Formats: sequence, structure tokens, C-alpha cells
Amino acid sequence: MNKKEVAEIKKQFSPSNCAITRICGCYVDAEKERKTELKEAFLSLPEEEMFKYFDIFKKTLSGTIGKNLINLEFPLEQELSDGAQTFLLKLRDSKLKDDMLLDEFYDRVIEHYSYGENYYIILIHAAYDIPGKASDGDEMFDSSEYVYEHLLCSICPVKLSKAGLCYNEETNSIMDRIRDWIVEVPQKGFLFPAFTDRNSDIHSLLYYSKNPEELQSEFVEEFLGCRIPLTAKTQKESFHTIIEETLGNECDYEVVKNIHEKLNEIAEENKENPEPLSLDKTEVKRLLASSGATEEHLEEFDRQYEASTGSDQSSFLVSNIASTRKFEVKTPNITIQVNPDRTDLIETKIIDGRRCIVIQMDDSVEVNGIHIMGLTKE
Repeated sequence: MNKKEVAEIKKQFSPSNCAITRICGCYVDAEKERKTELKEAFLSLPEEEMFKYFDIFKKTLSGTIGKNLINLEFPLEQELSDGAQTFLLKLRDSKLKDDMLLDEFYDRVIEHYSYGENYYIILIHAAYDIPGKASDGDEMFDSSEYVYEHLLCSICPVKLSKAGLCYNEETNSIMDRIRDWIVEVPQKGFLFPAFTDRNSDIHSLLYYSKNPEELQSEFVEEFLGCRIPLTAKTQKESFHTIIEETLGNECDYEVVKNIHEKLNEIAEENKENPEPLSLDKTEVKRLLASSGATEEHLEEFDRQYEASTGSDQSSFLVSNIASTRKFEVKTPNITIQVNPDRTDLIETKIIDGRRCIVIQMDDSVEVNGIHIMGLTKE
């Protein structure tokens, strides 16, 4: 899914567009025991509750594609009779009215979801009547051809409100506040099936993680049956390792600056593209070659790529490896941050036999907020 497709589904989480047919929930305590359950037609909920659920559902589809929102594909074995994809299809097709399937769903989540405190599993079924689109991109609500029937699961921590004092209107006094168990924003969730090319893609799902560095590999692999991808941070670290190991002693400032500039050019050229842009092994190799890597370096690249990523088939999302907002040069004692478009202001030189970073100072200069009028005299 891309960001436009995610936005189209999020639009349904409002009273005027609501396509949710049924909501089910299960409150689980820290001992992994079910405490209470919910089974309702969504539109039968009080309006105040509906709005709070809408906020939770929107949060489950929030963040950046490739970081918080990750497209996952089911391996072929998960589409067999006892696979995770087949189970989710049965659950979707039941419209959440089969109690045995719901019980099995809760049991599977509780078994594989790692969280040592109380949490609330929310599961909804929705049927979105997909409007057609005119040639100018406008939606035509009277020309729908398909219905996108799907499930959205949100897993929310439930925590005690903070202790404190409050004003009691009945007694007209300040007193100790009663602490309640509060359902917080979701930490994990998923949308199944994926909404790809404005239609159902039963071979994929969209996975949500509030913390992009804590994807919960057991939950993804054992419950959803999908292969865990590299996190955004791991992608960046692996990309840096490939560059450092490939270039070795010749990993100098100019080559790294060229890589930075070319990555930013790629990101800029594709910023209007709703699809997340990725670079595979061949494209990363081409990037290094155009940035100054030699043939000898590129031979080493082939050896380093699989060692760093775990597979020749791995790819990097440009949004995870490009630094479009900053260009930073660090030594153990100094950090220099430069506008990414003005990397030309910094260069490296050998001065009096010492390696130096040279910064052009043509514009005004401040030191601790104080404007200085000139440089120290020789």
C-alpha cells in the first residue's frame, strides 16, 4: 500500500463515511487472562465511544510507510489450509459473527503478543464501497464496482491514569482523584487484506508498529505468518556498513558527500510519487559507482551486500537511508551541521601535515548567539 491508499481508508473513520459493520474486543490482563469481551454492531455504540474508536483506528494507520507502516506479503505456505492468511480470510468472511473463530483469534494474539501489562485487542470488520474515479481523479460515488471487505486490528495498552488531586463539584472541594484504567493509543495493529491499487490484495497486509524499531518478530512471524523485514534503523545501519566496508580506507569525505547528494536527488525527484521508493542491490551498486567507487571497490561490494543485509534480494527504502533534512560531520569533539543543499561549504584539506575540515565563512557568523565581526587576526 502507498500513502494515498492508506489515506483513502483512514477517511472512512468518520460518522459520514463510516463503513464499519461490527466491532469486537477483548481486554487481557498482565497474566494473559481474558477479563471481558465486546461484540457489537459498530453503529449501535454511543456516539462519544464511536469517536474515541475512530481516533484509535486512525492511529493504527498512521506514520510513515516503511517505518511505522510496513507492507507484508504472505509466504505461499501461509495460504494453505492451516496457514495464517487462510485463517484471517475465514475470520473476515465470517464478518466477526463466528464466536469460535473469534476465540481462536484472541488466543493466537495472546499467545504470540509480547506485553507484560494489560492491553485491549480491538477488531473491526468493514465493507468499503469503493467509488469509481473519473479521468480527472474525482471520485464518482454512483459508479462503484467493488467492495473492499476488510479487518482492522488495534492492540492498545491499558494503563492506570496518573495519581493526583482534582476538584469535586458535588462536595465543592479538592480531593484525591480516582485512578481509572485508560485505553491508550495502539502499539501494534494490522489491516487485512491490504488495499492495493484500490482493491483487495488477499496476499498482503499492512502492519503497524508505533515504535518502528520494535516490530515484535514473534508476533509477525508466528501469528501473522510473515517474514520480519529490516527495521528503518537497521536499514540505515546496514547501508552505512556496506559503504564503509566496500570503500575501506578510501571511504573519504568527497565520496560520502556524493552519495548523500545523489540520494537526496533521488528522493527529491520522487517526492510526489505515493509509492515508497526502494533501491535493490543493483541500484545501490550503481549509486556507489556514480559517486566515485572504483571497479575494485565494486567487487568488494558484491561480497559485503549479502553479509550486511542477509540476502542479495534485500532492498533499502530511500526514506530510510537518505538524510534530506541535515548533513552532519562529526569528530569525537566536534559536530558540524550543514544545510543539505550547501555541502559545498565544507571541504577537507591537509594543512601543516594535519587533516583538517575547512568551512567557508563568507556570511555572518555567530558564536554562542553573538555576532562576530571578523576572524582572529594572524
